[in-house]
Order: sequence, then structure tokens, then C-alpha cells
Amino acid sequence: MSKNLLSISLICAVFFFGIKPIAAQNTASTKHVTTLIQPPYLKAGDTVAIVAPSGILNNRTQEIDQAKALLKSWGLHATVGKHVFNQANHFAGTDDERCEDLQKALDDPKIKAIWCARGGYGTVRVLDKLNWTKFKANPKWVIGYSDITALHNQIHNEGIESIHAMMCTSIPDDLSTIEETIATFKEALFGNALHYTLKGSKYNRTGQASGQLVGGNLTMLHTMLGSKTSIDTSGKILFIEEIGEYKYHIDRMLQSLKRAGYFDNCKGLIVGDMTKLRKNTTLWGTSIEQLILDALADYDFPIAFNMPAGHEKDNRALILGKPIKLTVNKEQSTVVFEE
Repeated sequence: MSKNLLSISLICAVFFFGIKPIAAQNTASTKHVTTLIQPPYLKAGDTVAIVAPSGILNNRTQEIDQAKALLKSWGLHATVGKHVFNQANHFAGTDDERCEDLQKALDDPKIKAIWCARGGYGTVRVLDKLNWTKFKANPKWVIGYSDITALHNQIHNEGIESIHAMMCTSIPDDLSTIEETIATFKEALFGNALHYTLKGSKYNRTGQASGQLVGGNLTMLHTMLGSKTSIDTSGKILFIEEIGEYKYHIDRMLQSLKRAGYFDNCKGLIVGDMTKLRKNTTLWGTSIEQLILDALADYDFPIAFNMPAGHEKDNRALILGKPIKLTVNKEQSTVVFEE
């Protein structure tokens, strides 16, 4: 009887301490290789909805008109959300109004892309009000950057690709000043291959990596941390950009992400524009590039600086969730999107 009990105990030990960790490891190793759904690329005659999930658009009707004209020049139709020009304190309408416009565009099968009018702040306030059922049944491109990173993160976790690119308020009177920004936006929308050669940097950490591209504004990535909207960077290449922050704020966000395991299985990092950095009375003491390298010194993945994407006029389009190949050298780096 005692031998039988011993045998049963051994079997139970193997089952609980052997099989379960193997299953968990397999789950972790396959989670990041899931292929995302690519919405249909646009063609002449398609309709794009313009919505404002974040900040107000006071006195910015001209930019929306310019955005509509740009879409028309590409053979596309534009429809503007009912509440785009509303104002509720800081926001383009109440949370419910902004959510209504966005939800309507997500649900309407005739809408083939959703172009966010501007960023600012406010998208996170409507995320949990949205229903993704019809959107997942008929995926469409969602476009924007900055505060729209919150939306990109959620869409990634819903299993759909999205486009980090210019917004309606990015359009100046003279379109020739943002030729590359507009050209790459159009290429991303219509399905032309994206391939970038980045200016070299002595700070580049050389190497090669392949994986899905994820990320966006650093503050928003940090804000999503610990929520269901935070992205799993395992096996992926992360893109970050920022505006108007102190260097110590950027370090603090990187340290928080690091402590949360955000970079543990990351394959690479692409650093976009770090725009209008503020000067603290106590100077940081190093460049922003060195700050990033120091914060991520425990990892060996390649890091490429000088990606022209973020809050500058030259804001090249990036397809988030799409696999890329990143090659980083001191002289230059390349970002090639899988066709």
C-alpha cells in the first residue's frame, strides 16, 4: 500500500511541477508571434471618417477642410464626425460625444479608414467605452500619433494593424514643407511598400532584428502600463517618440517600464523624434541618446536613433503590428516593412 501511495505521489509531483511550467513556457513563447489582421488597403472611391477622440479643435476648421481636400485629391471621400468641433473643457466634446463619433466610424462597414483629427489628451478616457465587435468583423485602418497611441495599443491587442502617421492638424498651408510626411502616409494607406534608411548615429547600438513593430508616444506607453491596453513587447520591435518632457521624466518612464519587464524580451528599439525637451534647473548631464542607452544598458538588442517620426514636420508613416526587419549600424540604419 505504501509503495502505491509513493507512486501516486511521484506522479502528482511530475504533473504539477513538470507539466505546468512547460505549458506556461510554450504559451509565453508563442504569444508574440501571432499574426495580426491587416485591414484592406484603400482604393479610389473609399470613404475615410475624420474623428476627434482627444483635444479640442478651436478655430481649426481650415485644417479639417485641407484634410478633406487632400483625401479628395487621392480619389477618396471624407466624412466628418458629428461632434468633431464640439468643446467640453479640454476635450473635443464630452467623453460620450467623442466615443459616439469613434464608435460610429468603427462600426460602419462603409468606412474604410478612421483619421484622427488631432492628439492632445483624452483618448484614454473613451477606451473602455468602445465596443470592438463590428470593427474586428470588418477591420479598417485607424490613423494618428501622440495621444492616439492609446488607441493603437488597444487595436494591437484586438489583433489588428494600425497606422502611426500624420493627423489632420498636421497639415500646413504649404504642403511642400511636409512632402515626405504626406507621401509616406499615402503609401501606407494604399499599400505601397515602406522602406526607410535612417541617418547614422554614434549612439546606435548595432545589430539586426525582426519582429512586429509596436509603440508610439512614450508617455502614453507608460500610461497604459498595468492595464489591459498595455502591449506585450515580447519578440517585437518597439518604437518611441516624445515631446515637451524633461530628461528626468523620460528616464523615469523608461525605468518604470524596465522594472515592469517591458523590455525583457524585446527584439529592438527605434527612437523617433524627442522634440522640445524642457530644461530643468538641475541639468541632466548627458544627451537624450545617452540617457536612453544608459537606461537600457542591461539589454543587448539593437537600438536605432534618428527615425523621422513623431512631433516634427517630417513624420514618416509606420504600420504598427506589421513585421519589419531592422538593421542598425553606426553609419546608417534601415527599417524594412514586410510586403
